[in-house]
Amino acid sequence: MKRRNFGALTACSLAALKTGMISIAHAQAAPNAALLQTTLTPLGAERAGNADGSIPAWTGGYTTVPAGWQEGQFMPLPDAMANEQPVVVINAGNMAQYTGKITDGVAAMMTKYGFSIKVYPTHRTAAAPQQVYVNTANNVATARLSDPAQPRLGFTGAFGGVPFPIPDTSDPLIAGAQVIMNHLCGWRGYAWSCNVADYIVQGGSAVLVSSAKFIAKYPYYLATSQAQFDADGRIYTEKGFLTGPANLQGEQNISQSYTDFIKHQTQTWTLENGQGRVRKAPEVSFDTPSSYVDGMLDYDEYGLFSGSMEKYDWKLLGKKEMYIPYHCNGLIGAPVDQIFTPKFPNPEVFRWELHRVWVVDATLHQGERNTLARRRYYVDEDTWNICTIDEYDADNNLYHVNFAFPILRPDVPGTMLCGGGSLLSNNMQTNTYVSSAGVWNEKAHPTLRFYPDQPNTVFDPEAMAASAQY
Repeated sequence: MKRRNFGALTACSLAALKTGMISIAHAQAAPNAALLQTTLTPLGAERAGNADGSIPAWTGGYTTVPAGWQEGQFMPLPDAMANEQPVVVINAGNMAQYTGKITDGVAAMMTKYGFSIKVYPTHRTAAAPQQVYVNTANNVATARLSDPAQPRLGFTGAFGGVPFPIPDTSDPLIAGAQVIMNHLCGWRGYAWSCNVADYIVQGGSAVLVSSAKFIAKYPYYLATSQAQFDADGRIYTEKGFLTGPANLQGEQNISQSYTDFIKHQTQTWTLENGQGRVRKAPEVSFDTPSSYVDGMLDYDEYGLFSGSMEKYDWKLLGKKEMYIPYHCNGLIGAPVDQIFTPKFPNPEVFRWELHRVWVVDATLHQGERNTLARRRYYVDEDTWNICTIDEYDADNNLYHVNFAFPILRPDVPGTMLCGGGSLLSNNMQTNTYVSSAGVWNEKAHPTLRFYPDQPNTVFDPEAMAASAQY
């Protein structure tokens, strides 16, 4: 594996923000945790709505469990949203009116393929347990970068909540890295399991390429003290079992992701079909093509970004009001033929809303390599979920346009990404797209369940080897 280059970053100042970008100060006093109880939400978003009221104020999130709902079932949209009508449908014919509120990737899909988005009224449902709010406030004073001169190398001194709810906007490279770290450590419950089905759409047809069960836990949120978390250091650990097709059935893997990329690198262990030997596979990261989707997606694209941040310099461009996927519970349980159309996911199934987002550009750090030379992320301010991303190749041509589809789970509570975040990756150069780790339908025997914890033995490579079938 290529040796990591930890050379010093080039000094950089915040460039002029694009039209429509919300102004961010060039100097910032020490963060004040008290703001999380006044002008900011407990997770760091602006409490107030926008000027015209199209983005409402945050008033505590959505924590009302629908009547009759039982643990383990797939929840429909709450009644407050189920009967809503779109406020606008944006397509190639009218997208010029919404310049600055749709991403360049969405605009390209509209122009090239006839893609459209249905925009619904905005609801600010983000919520988390009270202890997550307490931990987030505590992190304001204690979270610190592993190396302040190289923000891309992770952080220490935080656990159990958003690590940087008030990013340091006096330095765009620090703030950009902190925003992405907040995404990596976003609230997604303490532990969960789900079955998923992965599809490739090419030549006009959707083909099931793999199905799997995933189990995950978050030591970052399960820790009860900084010392306990420091002894572990993992954000999450996840185990996947391939259940199909037949030639892959039985393959398993365990992956672990950490907060401090200097001390720890993302680790993966694999058990191939028909073998009893578990191999440590550190190369299963970054731009390694994923075997789950025939190599049409790289491992660091899961969840729109996952793993170590070391390959890129992360620059905050500012904050904007943008249309992003949100409250996509309607995707859950939808039949395959309703989800996929030949060139793009069916706009009838997905819900988009207007939200404030942090905009972060990722460019390759000097001496590093990745098939994706530049990426632009749009990060929801309420949840710190990356919801859309435009990705470019080495010639600065648009390559992938990726969406994640957050779902509302007031029982957890939260509006979150799970099971890979219902990821859709649109390849603008091959005119294909892939749906990975989150299309929960009759093919996946849908079950998305949350737990207070999962046993450590589930994520033990030796135990995985002992469970192998020949």
